Formats: sequence, structure tokens, C-alpha cells
Amino acid sequence: MLVHVLGSAAGGGFPQWNCACLNCRGVRNGTIQATARTQSSVAVQGAEGSWFLIHASPDIRAQLAALPALHPRTLRDTPLAGLLLTNGDLDQTLGLFSLREGQPLHLYATDSVRRAVRDGNVFSRAFDRMPGHVTWHELKLDVSQPLLGGDGRPSLWATALAVPGKVPLYLESIATPQPDMNIALLIRDPANGRTLGYAPCVGAHDPAVDRLLGEADCLFFDGTFWAEDELPVQGLGRKTARDMAHWPVGGPNGSLAALEKARARRKILIHLNNSNPLLRDDTAERREVEAAGVDVAYDGMEVEL
Repeated sequence: MLVHVLGSAAGGGFPQWNCACLNCRGVRNGTIQATARTQSSVAVQGAEGSWFLIHASPDIRAQLAALPALHPRTLRDTPLAGLLLTNGDLDQTLGLFSLREGQPLHLYATDSVRRAVRDGNVFSRAFDRMPGHVTWHELKLDVSQPLLGGDGRPSLWATALAVPGKVPLYLESIATPQPDMNIALLIRDPANGRTLGYAPCVGAHDPAVDRLLGEADCLFFDGTFWAEDELPVQGLGRKTARDMAHWPVGGPNGSLAALEKARARRKILIHLNNSNPLLRDDTAERREVEAAGVDVAYDGMEVEL
């Protein structure tokens, strides 16, 4: 299994279009050691050659263009066999509507996420241009399910785990929280038995997170915030990391200690917010995570399992 990071930043990307924090200002004018990043998404290729995207970010067109393996092979074509969604947040779903040109799509999501994308959303009619334009496959919690390759046969196997999260902002006043609104994924390649763990949005430590830490051979994990009070301290908002359903990496109760003990050979932080000091190559925070054997994702990064 090959994992290619298409985007590694949280919602808004890095730099964020309306932000002049130290990081965003610095990467624009070249005064900090940092690299611009698009919004988080990874492409996963099974041993038999089929590709799957996890997330459909607003940057999806540029991300697909940047990876030749995902370019059309014939006049109207895509190597993509399917797309997986881990929640209904806009930075994970808006890119779907950029894939409306009549190419049949297979979408894998929990029932709550599918309803978040479709119900009451007039834009979802863009997926009804022809019979079979979009085929939804429900991801059921704690069940190993096949991801179908381009030939219609199982390519990889995915298990959805309900991890602590929150209702998407646009649904907060109209939707009741459900366990399947925010998931992590375990994706197994039957060719060699190795398993990818993908969990970009994790609000706290719980038994499902322990399973993820114990089973994944390679783990991409929530790196959104370094500190609990990161946004208030920088004057970027009042909400803490946990208010936004993200387990901060640093501090005495941060995720780094748990990640350090995880069984995975590769442990990688993804979905980094523009305020995070881990975006800079030369910070004490970056040195701390690297000393713990944890990497920071960047656009274009590849990992082979």
C-alpha cells in the first residue's frame, strides 16, 4: 500500500487567506522556515493498483493535478476507484462538488456524514446528472468492509472507528450528535496484511483511539493544535483545542505521549492548523516531536507500507 499526502493543513490551508498570524505572515514573506500546505487529504493505492482518496478538500483540483498517477489515462477517465470521508466538515467535503463532470464516483461514508452532505443541500443535485453518477457505500462502525477497485473487486479493507469529535459547525443548531459523525479509519491491504491508521480529527483519548494506536502499522494522527490555548494566546479566537474537538499534541496531557507508545513504524501528524508551531522547521516543538519518533506531514510526502 502506498500513501501519498495530497494536503497536510487543517481547514483554510497554510497560509490561510484571511490570516496574518506569525506563521501565515512569515511563510508569505519568507521570514520563517516553513512550507505552504493545502488542506488535508491523502491518496492511498492498493497493491493491485487502485487509488482511493481520504477527504475531498476544497483544494482537490490542484491536488489531483500535482500527482501524475491520478491524471486521466484516456479521453474521459480517472484512476480513482473511490473517496472516503471521515466527517462532514467543509474542509473534508467541499471538493466533492469539483468532481461533478459526469465521472462515476464511489463514495464511502457513515450514514450521518452522507446525510450531512446530501440532506437539504441543493448543491448535491450536481451528483444526479446521470444514473449511477454517485454510488454511496455506508461505512458501518467497527465492521471491516471492502473498498472496491476499478475492476469492481475488493482492493483494500476499511474499518470505521467512532472517535471523539463534534457536529460540523454548519449543523450545530439543527443536528443531534451521533457516534458516526466523526470517525477514524483502519485500512488494511490484504496483499501483505499491513494496516494504515488515519485519524485527522480526534477530540480526546478513548478506547477506539487505543485500538487505532495498537493496530496501525503506519498512523496519520490529529496534529491540528500544539497547545490547548493556542488560539486564545495568539489572539485568533476564544475557543480552545478541545472546544473544537481536537486533542492537542503538546503539554502534560497531550497526544504526543500516547503516539510515542503506539506500535506503528511510522507516526505522522496531519491536519495542522495555521497557528501551530509545528509548521515551522526550526521550533522547539518540532524538535520535541521528532525526538519522540513522530513526523510532521507535508504535501507530497509518501509512505509505503
